[in-house]
Amino acid sequence: IDVGNAGTLMRLLPGWLAAQEGRSFTLDGDESIRRRPVDRIATPLRQMGAELQAREGRFPPLQVHGARLRAISYELEVASAQVKSCVLFAGLAADGATTVGEPARSRDHTERMLLRAGVAIHRNGRHVTVVNADELLLEPVRIPGDPSSAAFLIAAGVLVPGSRLLIRDVGVNWTRTGFLRILRRMQGIVLGDLEDETGELQAEEPVSDLDVAHGALEGTVVEAEEVPLAIDELPLVALLGCFAEGETVVHGAQELRVKESDRIAGVVEGLQGLGGEIEATADGFAVRGSGGLRGGTIDARGDHRLAMLGAVAGLASREGVEVVGMEAAAVSYPGFVEDVAQLCS
Repeated sequence: IDVGNAGTLMRLLPGWLAAQEGRSFTLDGDESIRRRPVDRIATPLRQMGAELQAREGRFPPLQVHGARLRAISYELEVASAQVKSCVLFAGLAADGATTVGEPARSRDHTERMLLRAGVAIHRNGRHVTVVNADELLLEPVRIPGDPSSAAFLIAAGVLVPGSRLLIRDVGVNWTRTGFLRILRRMQGIVLGDLEDETGELQAEEPVSDLDVAHGALEGTVVEAEEVPLAIDELPLVALLGCFAEGETVVHGAQELRVKESDRIAGVVEGLQGLGGEIEATADGFAVRGSGGLRGGTIDARGDHRLAMLGAVAGLASREGVEVVGMEAAAVSYPGFVEDVAQLCS
């Protein structure tokens, strides 16, 4: 199975494939996928009875040999919706009840979808338990706009003087709006009805329009417990910090080093090259607001989020930004360049 550059598939599919008793599968992808470790999904699946082999013990290609799975109780060392979902998918076919514990809440789209499909699944604090399911029954599902993709347009609207944007039908699931909560703390103008935190597992995905406008920003500190709910948008927090008054610091984001690229290094080096005052730390970065960015050239490193970061930085900078490898944006947002061009027309 060639997943291309879809890291989510590389982490989710093995959970289902591991339950295909007597069958074997090999998952591989492009160079960015081959740099992303898979040991965090391999470990729990092995405990459930599946056999897996990876290059150098932790990198794709990943071979999955299906087996009759047994239920386990597994504690994640790092909060990860993808690893959690992988184990829950395997738990659908395991003998008994499978429980996954997280050090902090992560995205819960999988749990909501399974609940809608009639699966016996429940949350107890930071633990989620799923029971073996014979079948899934799912009515038509409305997929809201992706908040991680919308975040780049939101950042542009906040940073570019004179901007006013209305972004319709965005998913505002509490586990996906960490970036918006951080942005509001920075005094960013983003109006909309965000879902409140709740301990109860919900089946529906909440949706809202978001009204965004340019305005002055203040620096902030992002603590480790906030990171899982804003992990994909943290590069934008660094960009916003360049324009904010004071210092912006992100802690506990070492997970960024094992994305499609080392995003801490990519963000820090990229924004430094554009005139930003930013330094890497062991688990994140620190930005000193300098009134904005000069501009220049940024290398996307084959990473879709760094490509879109560079484009937004270009819109807000004084001299513009050349993004080397802009085509990478199509991985998660195929129409990004066209949408940005329409906003600027």
